[in-house]
Amino acid sequence: MEVLYPRCAGLDVHKDTVVACVRLVEDGTVHREVRTFSTTTPGLLALSVWLGEQGCTHVAMEATGVYWKPVWHVLSDGDFSLILANAAHVKNVPGRKTDVNDAEWLAELLAHGLIRSSFVPPAPIQDLRALLRTRKQLVREQSSHIQRIQKTLESANIKLASVLTDILGVSGRAILEAMIAGEADPDQLLGLVQRGVKAPREQLRAALTGRITQRHRFLLQLHLQQIDTLQCAITAIDQEVDRDIAPFRAAVRLLRSIPGISDLSAEVIVSEIGIDMSRFPTAGHLLSWAGLCPGQNESAGKRRSTRMRKGAPWLKTSMVQCAWAAVRKKASYPQAQFQRLRQRRGPKKAICAVAASLLTAAYHMLRDGTVYQDLGADHFRKSTPEAHAKRLARQIAKLGFTCQIAPLEELVSI
Repeated sequence: MEVLYPRCAGLDVHKDTVVACVRLVEDGTVHREVRTFSTTTPGLLALSVWLGEQGCTHVAMEATGVYWKPVWHVLSDGDFSLILANAAHVKNVPGRKTDVNDAEWLAELLAHGLIRSSFVPPAPIQDLRALLRTRKQLVREQSSHIQRIQKTLESANIKLASVLTDILGVSGRAILEAMIAGEADPDQLLGLVQRGVKAPREQLRAALTGRITQRHRFLLQLHLQQIDTLQCAITAIDQEVDRDIAPFRAAVRLLRSIPGISDLSAEVIVSEIGIDMSRFPTAGHLLSWAGLCPGQNESAGKRRSTRMRKGAPWLKTSMVQCAWAAVRKKASYPQAQFQRLRQRRGPKKAICAVAASLLTAAYHMLRDGTVYQDLGADHFRKSTPEAHAKRLARQIAKLGFTCQIAPLEELVSI
């Protein structure tokens, strides 16, 4: 097999140590040398110096949790071409597994060009990605505390979630604070409900009648404090993002023109895929990386499951949320696409198809710098009259009837 990189190295990265195997080809002879370094900053600097002394041009490592990041950051300052490998793509044959063997195996694969590099964005995008991913985790924690508040209210037989859409809205928050302060009279709590609440007064009074104890009040206060603390952290992250997003504000403005994509969603997309689309040869490559295209599993001429892969979960979940928002826009292409596919494939597959369309549009917009242009709700009906007539004839045939298609002029002459 042809050797593409005669001077390369493979790294087996762990929490405290990194095992490096240098593979050198000289006069047709392969020489290997293995050393172990600490993952502290001095140890990684020593690793970089040693690789430079060996004349390595390419270095490969596996994506092992977060442990690969400091190794990548230190080695990126050197004159190496770094390659981050997906552990599932470079898995060795089972048996005789050691750290040294893993490093040698990575070096062997790299020398022959058999490692597919993972996408690693530049440092500014990585910083933005870390902030927005942390923000999403904090929002999820907020949702967990809201569910715990609802659980506590149900334990006290307070049916607040049955009459209010948002139990932490203006009315819900006022009622919860009054309960924590010791108020239990339904009539007093009813006076805190805003006029915009649609539930009848009698239903509200019945929902606010319960048996709330001191333990319930303590839990409600505890969860509200946690929610307020998380909200302060989210606000601080938003301020940091607003400062770091300045170089990418034009890209965010472009993506904002896509239906269903808000400012926050556009920032998430930029933080996940960057603004340089040359990393993805086509839009299909981006969809495959994001996990928004059907899987391929074929053997002996039979296609098995086409279930989508996990892909990039942070981007995939955001695009699906954007798709649900986009299909609510009337007289739009996303809504027409969703309605067309839902009849045959169901809502889940239809919404994933819409998400894939939105990401495809984002790819071309970031690559070409163009603004989103909606294809229109009648895009799927823009076919020739003959094709439309044949499609209607097939639908009639499914109902058990037959019909004959002929031009209007022929029918008039008959």
